[in-house]
Amino acid sequence: MGLIDEIKKELMVLVFSMTPVFELRGAIPLGISLGLHPIHSALISIVGNILILVFLLKLLQPMMDYFEKTRFFKSTVGWVKRRAMRKAGTIKKYSLLGLFLFVAIPIPTTGAWTGAVIATLLKLKFKKALVAMSLGIVTSASIILALYYGIIL
Repeated sequence: MGLIDEIKKELMVLVFSMTPVFELRGAIPLGISLGLHPIHSALISIVGNILILVFLLKLLQPMMDYFEKTRFFKSTVGWVKRRAMRKAGTIKKYSLLGLFLFVAIPIPTTGAWTGAVIATLLKLKFKKALVAMSLGIVTSASIILALYYGIIL
């Protein structure tokens, strides 16, 4: 039963790291609270956050195009676009470096989900956006771990 319990914990952290808003900022503390080693929790969270990022970068544009044509979701898609673009100043100015910094700083609304929306709206190349955001995810996890270990106060 121990192995199954461990896998359940890891799957919870992995799935939690894929959710908007919480992402790895919430998944790392969740893993730690479930008894996972902090670095183990961070690695699982990084994998989950990057995994969902691949799907977001590939599927957001076609999904937004489709839902923008529907009466029911048109206003919601417009709201998401406006909200994301209000946060896009740094990314517009510094492109991929700005995208990296946007994702790397672990504060609310600056994670992979919002970064993926902005990268999609700015029509950044998939591979370049994926690399910049993946590095941002690793940096964000490193900052969270540094806070956990008291390296950053």
